[in-house]
Amino acid sequence: MSTRITAIGRQFNRSSSGSYDRHSSVQRSMADRLVQILKGWVDDSYTEGLNLLEIGCGTGALTEILLKEWSSFVSITALDIAPEMIKVAEQRVLSSAVNDSESYKSLSARLQFLQADVEVWAIDAPSASFDFIVSNACFQWLSNQVHTLGHLRRLLRPGGMLLFTTFGPHTFHELHKSFHEVYRASGLKPQRHGLSFQSTDQWKEWLNEVGFSSIQYEREVRKETYPTVRDFLISVKGMGASSSEAVALPGISTRRLFANMYQEYEAKFGIQEGVIASYDLLIIQASAEG
Repeated sequence: MSTRITAIGRQFNRSSSGSYDRHSSVQRSMADRLVQILKGWVDDSYTEGLNLLEIGCGTGALTEILLKEWSSFVSITALDIAPEMIKVAEQRVLSSAVNDSESYKSLSARLQFLQADVEVWAIDAPSASFDFIVSNACFQWLSNQVHTLGHLRRLLRPGGMLLFTTFGPHTFHELHKSFHEVYRASGLKPQRHGLSFQSTDQWKEWLNEVGFSSIQYEREVRKETYPTVRDFLISVKGMGASSSEAVALPGISTRRLFANMYQEYEAKFGIQEGVIASYDLLIIQASAEG
């Protein structure tokens, strides 16, 4: 397992014990919209035999909704890279049936949790084995997008659908702008703190490249309010999303860098209630026709 994957898994293992659910209101709203779209695809004409793959199931919030909505005819394979997330998800989804042996048996037969990196797992997964692939707030972590999307296209049956939410390039605009100004004021080349996010045009290009069609998307820039910049960063860390591409540079200490960033952020993006942070929300759907 690569150093990158180990680090991501470690981050989400730490946040599985409660901090992820406490800080993931944006992700929950994205999941709700994902389910609304999925309802438009799955109508009353389906009675049995639908197989669904959920990538990045996290603590099982979306998994639980999917099972409740289509409990009678959908089988779900729920995959996540972090073993502690899988444990929490299993407990969340199966706890309601643990005292009823028949319900537990029925639910267990339709639900499989897998601890795996989708970029590795998808390579050997059986072709044409799923009707739907869904993922909420996960694809920003992919390191080889085209390669992985190509395998996901192969995993879908003819007419199958891929639906995922992720974050666009305007996400945390305020944070990146503040860091940029501090670096420039210190005579240093600005660095990126946090992930780099892809645009809808980039995702559409990749999806087309691997054979998806009927590509559609929605985009919303959502503003969240936090009491302080520190509270915002604690929330990001609580969601397991505190990765950074930046490295320490001579000329400014990490402590001074962040202190100056706090000041810049509060001066430029402070409001009466605290500070704002932008979330660039992307919802993308594509078909595996023919």
